[in-house]
Amino acid sequence: MWKRVIVGCAMCLLVEAHAGNGAPTAHQFSFGGPDNSEFLLDGRPFQMRSGEMHPDRIPPEYWRHRLQMAKAMGLNTVAIYVFWNVHESEEGCYDFSSAPRDIGRFLRLAREEGLWVLLRPGPYCCGEWDFGGIPTYLLRHPELKLRTLADAHYVKAVENYLKALAKVVRPHLVENGGPILMIQIENEYGSYPRRDHDYLVWLRDLWVQAGVPGPFYTSDGASEAFLKGVTLPGVAVGLDSG
Repeated sequence: MWKRVIVGCAMCLLVEAHAGNGAPTAHQFSFGGPDNSEFLLDGRPFQMRSGEMHPDRIPPEYWRHRLQMAKAMGLNTVAIYVFWNVHESEEGCYDFSSAPRDIGRFLRLAREEGLWVLLRPGPYCCGEWDFGGIPTYLLRHPELKLRTLADAHYVKAVENYLKALAKVVRPHLVENGGPILMIQIENEYGSYPRRDHDYLVWLRDLWVQAGVPGPFYTSDGASEAFLKGVTLPGVAVGLDSG
């Protein structure tokens, strides 16, 4: 039985808003309570009220306004996809700083507006985005296998992408005074026909090795069939529905 549960594609999850303005304040976010079934912020139980917001789908000049609208709705958290192919459109060329791709700026705005963030970096994102966010340059390899450790080209590309993204993410972790509470490992991997459990372990370990220690969560369909083989010890289980 999975005890730590996050519910919803709309990510109906979560923690009261933090103070937005002024100097960043470091916090500790963790799991606790009976059977680790609660989210804890600075050792106290918290609930998040979260909705989806994808910076890559919003003109940067509207980012603050959209965050303010989310807060006005009563949300205290936003879950954001980072679409890999937006930030690496050409192999080895990463852009996390130009105006429409400046994820760091979006995260700073979220903190300023008193909102927490759930980071959803893929590698596969779905979200009705072309190729699930995976860069199309990988398609030059005719025998390409995706979302597995069985393909060296894919493995190397993911490794380089997550290492590059981790440099952007680290200053914005909650422990460093930023708004990021959790990082999602993959996306709805339980719906993928060729599941590779070691691949999920590898993704988690990549983040840790890059200086991003979590906490982590997964996101899958709300049934035993979708969860089989895709949960990890110490990683929260997110259930998608609706």
